[in-house]
Amino acid sequence: MTRRAFTLATTLCVMLCPAFPALAQSAHVGIGKISAYAGAWKSETEHFNTKFSKASQESTSLRNDCWRSGAYYSCHQFVNGKPSALSVYTYNEKDNVYKIYVILSDGSDAIAGKLLIKGNIWTFPWENKDSAGKTYHFQVVNIWTGPSTIDYRMEFSDDKVHWTVASKGHEYKVP
Repeated sequence: MTRRAFTLATTLCVMLCPAFPALAQSAHVGIGKISAYAGAWKSETEHFNTKFSKASQESTSLRNDCWRSGAYYSCHQFVNGKPSALSVYTYNEKDNVYKIYVILSDGSDAIAGKLLIKGNIWTFPWENKDSAGKTYHFQVVNIWTGPSTIDYRMEFSDDKVHWTVASKGHEYKVP
């Protein structure tokens, strides 16, 4: 995975980790579930020394200005007070899969991803190749521990069986 790809993945994690409550906790269905993303969030993240990450800790403040327009749900995200990205979500009811399209404020290429929901576990999977051409699988796993709190991790694997945690953290919605 290139450094730029990992930076985009990390940005995606920062955007997505605090975003989604457990299915049972939301009165909304379909694209309406994304409304849980709106508002202010605080995040504490620990990064580990791995092939794709360096050991560090960070605290982040997020604000998501969100709106719905028909079958789309969009959020303009601010990280530590600065514009970071615009995300647009869609939902395929037949496959129960959400798609997300992230446009970063720096003008770099947009990122497309998906979201899979199983109860209170919301997973964002993707894959990428390292500089040697080897495919790695990545995922951000959000586990909702309450209506406004998430424990999450970002991890990678070369076989989709054995996963290495690159970062983990806790996020909570600020009233």
